Amino acid sequence: MPSVIVPVRDGAALLRETLPALLAILPAGSELIVVDDGSRDGSGDVARGLGARVFRQDPARGPAAARNRGAAEARADVLVFLDADVRVHHDTLARLLAPLVDPAVAAAFGSYDDTPLIGSWVSLYKNLAHHFVHQRSLEEASTFWAGCGAIRRAAFESAGRFDERYRRPSIEDVELGYRLRAAGHRIRLVREARVTHLKRWTLGSWLASDLRDRALPWARLVRAGRALPPDLNFTPRDRAASLLVALGLASAALALVFGWLLLVAAAALLLALALDAPFLRFAAARVSPAFAVAAAGLHILHRVAGLVGFALGWATGRSA
Repeated sequence: MPSVIVPVRDGAALLRETLPALLAILPAGSELIVVDDGSRDGSGDVARGLGARVFRQDPARGPAAARNRGAAEARADVLVFLDADVRVHHDTLARLLAPLVDPAVAAAFGSYDDTPLIGSWVSLYKNLAHHFVHQRSLEEASTFWAGCGAIRRAAFESAGRFDERYRRPSIEDVELGYRLRAAGHRIRLVREARVTHLKRWTLGSWLASDLRDRALPWARLVRAGRALPPDLNFTPRDRAASLLVALGLASAALALVFGWLLLVAAAALLLALALDAPFLRFAAARVSPAFAVAAAGLHILHRVAGLVGFALGWATGRSA
């Protein structure tokens, strides 16, 4: 039976909603560990009151260190990592752990579902885009996701655990996945192992996360010699769309001097959106055509943030 590890920082309200659902499906003999990362809102007390084993790190050291602490305290040979802001379905753990029946599989991870809290259209876009990416990605994965992921303790320890230099929620799980694959371990994406994401995004928090916590550190990994994966947000279609957005932005800037380049900019952006048509059709079917129009603009912003973050990350060195 697994040890389930949940890092949390100032997430008491979230834990009141997510832990009961998790405890309801926890297999007999399993344990639930919550690592309180320097919370000031009583998160640890809430988790303890609901029945979790609670450990605290103070001052806060980030989710990577919190997950490592939980793993160090865990008793099981299989570690399940869940974010504090995801609510499991009745079959999430069963589906997530199923691939580990095969001894050749070292780790598995799931996906956000397509029914996030509505909140703002920014939140809805962000969570549905994450769901869409995982649902279309390869089952034989090249990275790892700790929002809803399971890993054999032996593989986790031999790979060196999460890199604690990541002090913010970032790509510490992706970086671990690189090391797992480099060591010859197999990782499976389980599309049916779904969780509901309860986080509410603002436009600023979303763009900051995409730029600072995703694109920038990922560029540093690439500069340090880690190849981009062939799927997730880096399919040939995605790469072409991002290049077209870059061309559109450059053409729009130069149009201040050469006005005809506005046509090039418009054409490039329209072609980028054409490449993103599968996601936009999904957005229209799942929510509404009006939402799909808004999602088109947000998707352009997403690619701009990624381009800027990648450029900054490449320019600022090889470290994590």
